[in-house]
Amino acid sequence: MALMDRFPRHVFSSRGWGLLAAGALALLAAHITGRRDLLALATLLIFLPLLALAGTRLLRPQFRVYREFSPSTVETSARSTVRLAVARSAAGSGHALMEERLPPRFGESPAFRFPSRSSLGGTSYYEYHLRSRKRGQFLIGPVTAEISDPFGLARRRQAIDDGDLLTVTPAAVDLSPTGLAGARGYDGATPTRAGANPSNDDIMTREYRQGDPMRRVHWPATARHGALMVRQEESVATPEATIIMDQRRSAYPDGGPPPRPGARRSGDRGGHEPVTCDAFEWAVTAVMSVSAHLSGRNYKLRCLDVSGSPAFLLSPSAPEPAAEEYAGASGLQSVAESLAAIQLSGAPPHRRDNTTTPDPVTGVPVTGSGPLPFDDRLMDKLAAHRQRGPILAVTGMLTLAEARALSPAAGLGANAFAIVITDGTPDTDAVLDALRLGGWRAVAVTAATALPSAWAAYDEDTAGAPAAAGQRGAGDRR
Repeated sequence: MALMDRFPRHVFSSRGWGLLAAGALALLAAHITGRRDLLALATLLIFLPLLALAGTRLLRPQFRVYREFSPSTVETSARSTVRLAVARSAAGSGHALMEERLPPRFGESPAFRFPSRSSLGGTSYYEYHLRSRKRGQFLIGPVTAEISDPFGLARRRQAIDDGDLLTVTPAAVDLSPTGLAGARGYDGATPTRAGANPSNDDIMTREYRQGDPMRRVHWPATARHGALMVRQEESVATPEATIIMDQRRSAYPDGGPPPRPGARRSGDRGGHEPVTCDAFEWAVTAVMSVSAHLSGRNYKLRCLDVSGSPAFLLSPSAPEPAAEEYAGASGLQSVAESLAAIQLSGAPPHRRDNTTTPDPVTGVPVTGSGPLPFDDRLMDKLAAHRQRGPILAVTGMLTLAEARALSPAAGLGANAFAIVITDGTPDTDAVLDALRLGGWRAVAVTAATALPSAWAAYDEDTAGAPAAAGQRGAGDRR
């Protein structure tokens, strides 16, 4: 048996290799002795495994595979349940050994036999669990089936489906209430009351409802409409917030090299593990956490990159890459899915020349500097929603020129907050000073800074001291 184990098991089984060996010995014996009966036996022993091998190669397995993830998208470090249903799509019988192929990060691939003991109506059901500590999109599957002939002589392993993508989103960190909302309050509401003697042009009216006091009846509007109309003295404006996310590889010291030529790209079915680094992972978690924090307070979110484009335009996992505004629970879910596979783009760190580098998402060559950050396009986007809510920028390490270009944007928001992720370079203080001069409340952090500590710094008097480092924070949740 030990000798049989040395032969390839995916072509012939031990029984098949044994028959071939016996046939070879019978053929040798027939040649030595000249006996025809040994020659006939040798022919039969060799022919049977070869016939079985041809059958497994010509007759393809007919199966249908249904795969379901619960939940359909999962946060990092949370458990997702995978449910498989496998059924034959054509008449057939016999057993098959199957295996679900998984990316290496998920550990050993589960194997199972078809049909299962819980088979119902010809369909076998299986279930297993997955957990990932890193965000991304991962190809789960395909299911491979090891098919054997009825005599168990030959084997063939073949994929019977294409697999499905599991989206792992970054987990949000709970943030404490701060003065971020400004005049809107922590719940995001902005009550606006009419003056004591408003003009007719300023009054908003609605139809009279049972219980409305008669003192609120607006008689000119009643005369126009022919029905009782009352003053609507209070309204609630929809709160808005703008989040600027820096995705430039040049802004993150450990952004890493560009993908190898010919490497798998994000649009392929093979899943996508983003080009990233610890500092960028901190930024992703910060954007996710702030989005969840504001969305829970009824804010409508506007997400942009440093050039004024939609923040998730290049994200392979974005449901709507061109979208800028997100509202409600569905909007927050779209933000989470978009952040699942977002990655660094543009030139590597310290390459601000005119050489070309293929973008890791699109594959299109871009210049070393890429689009100009914080230029008029971004300012125009912010000016279009002037003073409608706070602006929060999560950036990598800025140059002094970039900080000065971003500085005037603080005047376009009700409040302006900046988180600069740095590696402690000497220019950090000058960058923060340039932002604060324009009205930003800015803090500097590292990838080891606890996100709640950085967030709480906005309620300090200066909002200038770096948040406490060395604590387990957003950068440690991968």
